[in-house]
Amino acid sequence: MSNYSHMFKVVRFPTTPSKDQKPGTSGLRKKVSIFRQQQYLANFVQSMFDSLPDIQGKTLVLGGDGRFYNSKAIRIITRMAAANGVGKLLIGKDGLLSTPAVSAIIRQRKLYGGIILTASHNPGGADEDFGIKYNVSNGGPALENLTNQFYENSQRISSYQIAMHIDYPDQEDPFENTLRRIHQQGISDTYTCQETGNTFEIEIISSVDDYLHLMKNLFDFNQLKQFASRSDFSMLLNSMNGVTGIYTRRIFVEELGLPKEYLMNDTPKEDFGGHHPDPNLTYAHDLVELCDPKKNKRAPVFAAAFDGDGDRCMILGTGFFVSPADSLAVIAANADCIPHFRSQKLKGVARSMPTAAAVDFVAEKLNISCYETPTGWKFFGNLMDADLAQICGEESFGLGSNHIREKDGIFTALCWLSIISSKNEKQTIGSLISVEKIVMQHWETFGRNFFSRYDYDHCKAPAVSKLLEHVRELQTQTMKQGGQLLDYPVKLRLADSFTYIDPVDHSKTENQGYRFVFEDNSRFVLRLSGTSSSDVTIRMYFERYTKDVSLFDHPVEQVLRPVIDIALKSLKIEQILEKSQPDVIT
Repeated sequence: MSNYSHMFKVVRFPTTPSKDQKPGTSGLRKKVSIFRQQQYLANFVQSMFDSLPDIQGKTLVLGGDGRFYNSKAIRIITRMAAANGVGKLLIGKDGLLSTPAVSAIIRQRKLYGGIILTASHNPGGADEDFGIKYNVSNGGPALENLTNQFYENSQRISSYQIAMHIDYPDQEDPFENTLRRIHQQGISDTYTCQETGNTFEIEIISSVDDYLHLMKNLFDFNQLKQFASRSDFSMLLNSMNGVTGIYTRRIFVEELGLPKEYLMNDTPKEDFGGHHPDPNLTYAHDLVELCDPKKNKRAPVFAAAFDGDGDRCMILGTGFFVSPADSLAVIAANADCIPHFRSQKLKGVARSMPTAAAVDFVAEKLNISCYETPTGWKFFGNLMDADLAQICGEESFGLGSNHIREKDGIFTALCWLSIISSKNEKQTIGSLISVEKIVMQHWETFGRNFFSRYDYDHCKAPAVSKLLEHVRELQTQTMKQGGQLLDYPVKLRLADSFTYIDPVDHSKTENQGYRFVFEDNSRFVLRLSGTSSSDVTIRMYFERYTKDVSLFDHPVEQVLRPVIDIALKSLKIEQILEKSQPDVIT
């Protein structure tokens, strides 16, 4: 470790507010071109620091998923952190840290908080998306009371402050010197503020070590290594050129001894290789095809795909797709196969409102609590902190537990690997219990929740306003008429806009999606996505529950067709949005 000491001065630059800096469900996301506008990023970062009055002398962690503008943003944020009195900044090697790793680092090192540079599963590149979000001391995303403060400060900002070398620009800025060496883990440089005498330290840390240490405490790596060496087992992990590549290499290849050939797209790239780093059947179609035994004679027994920042995970088996709701339910039902959950009593589970209710039936049988929250991982944080829920999940391929306060893609994959390993402990070579068999056995016990999501991307504001007005009128009129929706044979028992009352702090969150729930518990939901950086994404969710075993192997689209048809027809989706079909189906 090398140590240097440099003097810096705080320079304050005048600025004017940027009107569009209200964070969404996962921070502030915009096109790179907007973030590159003069003072745009600095305005938001200063507004963030102004909302943290006790930041003086505290330690933060900083890193991102490696997308375009990641390095430039780190340079700006680092110098602003010094100017605003932060005591120490831990930066991931190469500027890389997955979202779950940031949460783990905050919790394990008991840090004040962290800054994550990511737009999650959104595309990357010079013409694509960038994002920034703040995580608090419990490791979870800042709640709305704090992000609202970020926004309020951004609307009245008049200047921002940044640290510069006392002789800059006549001499090279030492902050730039340090950050040029960001690829050298173990670098530690100290700076002193000329005005206050306060010190500021930068330390380049391993992107993986803290997270790996945590995973080793949650899973039996020896058992997983032994199982994965079976001659009848194979696996594929697709990192989609996101940040998880550095974690899959370290965990699955170096620690578990799996062949490097099990990894796909494991080199992080600024543009994610030109692909959309969203692990679903549409954007991870290359992995889906490799899992199809009709197209690939060496189709893997188990496969997973991760998004750009590593907090989402799609699970596949040989010729078999596991829906996110089923993934959550299977993990909850088989918690005793996972050392992390064996060491504690499972008291509760939680899912976001749009997510199919598969885990509800598990909770009922286990006699534990089940919570339904709005979309956004921050809503699970209070439940976990209060020890009310230990496993949580969302339909957008996000699943996690109380080990951190973010969803966690690699954790999800290791849970599944642990379940497969446990189920096959006594199975002879050649008689492996497959992913499909595990899920089918689950359905036989709990029933099946058929589920699908339609995404209508890049919807224009006037059309969205017209659609929402129609939805509200339809709900009111239908319930006045006794719940009869057009000619659908089953009546609605509920049609509302979802409101959530937090059971811990009793805060109210309103307007979280429009629900249409029929008397047979089938339903459809409409909500606006909070993760797009431009225009609006309309998401439609369709669900039908059945215990009829004869339907279990039927195509999802076929079983859901009556629900989908009545939803699209009654809401006039295609007519109002002027779209003949969804952009993405999952």
